[in-house]
Amino acid sequence: QQFNSVIAQGAKVIVLDPVDSAAAAALVEIAQSQDVKVIAYDRPIPDKPADYYVSFDNQGIGKAIAQSLVDHLKAKGVPDGAGVLEINGSPTDAAAGLIRDGIHEALEASPYKTLAEFDTPDWAPPKAQEWAAGQITRFGDEIKGIVAANDGTGGGAIAALKAAGVKEMPPVTGNDATIAALQLIISGDQYNTISKPSDIVAAAAANVAVKLLKGETPEATHTLYETPSQLFVPAVVTAENIKAEIFDKGINKPEEVCTGEYAEGCRKLGIMQ
Repeated sequence: QQFNSVIAQGAKVIVLDPVDSAAAAALVEIAQSQDVKVIAYDRPIPDKPADYYVSFDNQGIGKAIAQSLVDHLKAKGVPDGAGVLEINGSPTDAAAGLIRDGIHEALEASPYKTLAEFDTPDWAPPKAQEWAAGQITRFGDEIKGIVAANDGTGGGAIAALKAAGVKEMPPVTGNDATIAALQLIISGDQYNTISKPSDIVAAAAANVAVKLLKGETPEATHTLYETPSQLFVPAVVTAENIKAEIFDKGINKPEEVCTGEYAEGCRKLGIMQ
């Protein structure tokens, strides 16, 4: 409805964040039939090429968070053949599929085995928590790490571990650098996340929109689903670099994150005095 109304108002370029990739394909069809350009933002549209796609590199994100976990397990001396769980995002979100592909790439090349994996409907943390709880009952201390595709699903896994009374928490990944996840990293409950400052992708989308309006062809760094694309590689954040990546860069302020029980952890990491 919103999409059709902006076309009716005379929009020549539309930036679309397609949460449901299949539904978005029909919108691209409508727009392009009326000479309106579509920039897919943050998520690709596999079934119908948009005019351009701007995002962080989702497959790269999946690979990076999983590889970071694998490297951490190796450094801790976790033996080859140990097991990890994999919690993916929504099965209807093409970005989640790319993150999953990247996770698979890193885990399949690692010495560790995937005990079980789950596609989380709607990315819903309670569904991730419920699934993780079942796997904790099933595998117990065989679970040496959990690769979760974003901070919400990772938070669900952490909640399940705590509810099960797990004493030695396995490292859990995330992605998005939400305040809740940053706090869990500071407290030692979450191992990593991905910092994706939205201004990087938003500025790129605006630049592409201006070029399309002028009738120019924007340069592409990649082609994904037959769509010219610009993909940015973000930083993996752990307790070791959280100060440099999040606070020193001004993405979040200490007073937003270092509240209540997290103040002590922030002091230990040098985030605040």
